Amino acid sequence: MRYVSTRGGAAPVSLSSAIATGLAPDGGLYVPEAMPRLGKLPSGGYLASTAAAMLEPFFEGDALAGELEAICAEAFSHPAPRRELKIAGAHVLELFHGPTAAFKDFGARFLAACIARLRAGENRALTILVATSGDTGAAVGAAFHGVPGVRVAILYPDNRVSPRQAHQLGSFGGNVRAIRVEGSFDDCQRLVKGAFGDPSLQADVPLSSANSISLGRLLPQMAYFGHAALHADDKPMNVIVPTGNLGNAVACLWAREIGLPIGEVVFACNANDTLPEFFGGQPYRARDAIATIANAMDVGAPSNFERLVHLFGSEEATRFNGAAHGIDDATIRDVIRRHAATDGEVFCPHTATAIRVFEQRRIAGDSRAWTMAATAHPAKFETVVEPLIGRPVDVPEALATMLGRTASAEPLAADQRLFGDWLRSW
Repeated sequence: MRYVSTRGGAAPVSLSSAIATGLAPDGGLYVPEAMPRLGKLPSGGYLASTAAAMLEPFFEGDALAGELEAICAEAFSHPAPRRELKIAGAHVLELFHGPTAAFKDFGARFLAACIARLRAGENRALTILVATSGDTGAAVGAAFHGVPGVRVAILYPDNRVSPRQAHQLGSFGGNVRAIRVEGSFDDCQRLVKGAFGDPSLQADVPLSSANSISLGRLLPQMAYFGHAALHADDKPMNVIVPTGNLGNAVACLWAREIGLPIGEVVFACNANDTLPEFFGGQPYRARDAIATIANAMDVGAPSNFERLVHLFGSEEATRFNGAAHGIDDATIRDVIRRHAATDGEVFCPHTATAIRVFEQRRIAGDSRAWTMAATAHPAKFETVVEPLIGRPVDVPEALATMLGRTASAEPLAADQRLFGDWLRSW
């Protein structure tokens, strides 16, 4: 299996090369040269074994192929249960049982397991850059903390993540450093992309990515959707995915593309309406992100849009094959408050966007079963959730341990030159 750029201006590379470099030389994102098609997969077994079976074609002929089962065992050591709600036909896929209480733990741990193997015996340190709107950075920091020969720089928008998210991001130390950028998530993402586009900087500081632009992050995210679909009674399994940078949603679509029993995939967005406008028929228009209480989805220029269009072949075909709905802050608050009071369910602000899209579907007469991706534990957003439900949210043990550490982050203006200087001085 070889991998090509979404922009078509780079030579095909191996999976190991795509994971190691992150972004293609022409600025595009790596995608499979041709999507494989899976045969029938067994519906039993553990998540790690499903992941290995799903990903085997993507690793074919690669140096990491012989390590795939071990990589999956490391990455998928915590569960992703699909749980029925009290509303008929409604399920949540709980993706927040990892060390940082967010779905991104799966992809970050998988990527770290790959990078550790690829870097074995290297003398120069590799610097992993990650722009985060809240959850990615902590997952990457936890996954790479203490990995020899690897450093991690986490960039997040100052004052635009929850207090507990900010504490997580700065709680690692050692080979993981947090940078609070004066600006939005999109500013953080521009700094990361600009670093990858600077050959002189990369000559001085070997770089790789841990955002969802990285195949090492995106490929494993296919696994929990596929595993849930194989175990679902309602086949094909229709899915609503809370969406910011589009990585999780594209992973779900890729899982469907290779043959998993997944039906319609709908994107739930917050008030950042780049995707709802596009799927509503308007031209794609990236814009600056606006701050919302579902901050991990505060993205105005989703990087994985290129992968989405590449999958379907054109923007017109992409619109035909998808739907996106925006949910504003007032509605997110209403969903959290109402469900806590009526059925005892407590959702994080991001999961609440998917719950509301499901409710809208029901109101419109859609009686099909749906599975909503529950992307983070509500305890990460206590300043939003607890005033709405009128009580504290229990904190998972792993998250409590992380919050018990001291934390610090370094300030940085959203300036490309200053960021380059910072990387060279590390």
